[in-house]
Amino acid sequence: MSTIKNVVLVHGSFVDGAGWESVFHLLTRQGYNVSVAQIPTTTLEADLAATKQIFDQQDGDVVLVGHSYGGVVISEAGNHPKVKRLVYVTAFAADAGESVASLIANPPPGAAVPPILPPQNGFLFLDQSKFVAAFAADVEPDKAAFMAKSQLPWGVVSLAGAVTKPAWKTKPSFYLVATEDGMIPPPAQRMMAQRAGATVREVPASHAVYMSKPGPVADIIEAAAAASPQGALGRFPHRSGAPLA
Repeated sequence: MSTIKNVVLVHGSFVDGAGWESVFHLLTRQGYNVSVAQIPTTTLEADLAATKQIFDQQDGDVVLVGHSYGGVVISEAGNHPKVKRLVYVTAFAADAGESVASLIANPPPGAAVPPILPPQNGFLFLDQSKFVAAFAADVEPDKAAFMAKSQLPWGVVSLAGAVTKPAWKTKPSFYLVATEDGMIPPPAQRMMAQRAGATVREVPASHAVYMSKPGPVADIIEAAAAASPQGALGRFPHRSGAPLA
């Protein structure tokens, strides 16, 4: 089977698609046609609509990638016939009836709790003073500080948006676990990846791994693009210079 050349990247909550820039460049240099979905993070329905518009622009099969809340989006949007592979980057691989709200309702003992502030006019923000430690601890300090100050409001309705038909039940999935994540506990990441039957790789990085370690993120996307329809993972180069584990 030939490598899939269309890649669609979906960002998560509190940030926009600009954070994918380094991953975008790594993939485009390898000949991939990469698109970034700018989802509004207001409601799951609106986010799905924004993502599906990107599919209509593709000339063939798609590898669909989601970070964080973007995992909920791709779990539902991935049912589109053009989508052949799913890649979760420290993301919520939600099952039927699950939302981010339900998945974070009962964190394991000792797990880091995301510093989400009480809703403001129907939108959520992270505590700016705790943003860097929770979200972007290994991102260049000035950039991480800017991220904290330029948060994209996350709609409470979007937080509660539930998946109806998880695409990972019928399509090959890949999962990159960020072992230093302060937003989604690594054990929760591993649990979601395991039940999805995903090919799993791990990298020591923060929640913003797609910014701090774009090489391993691009690597697993390329692996997904080259995988067989059954999702078998072949050998592929690690730009990080070390095994992903």
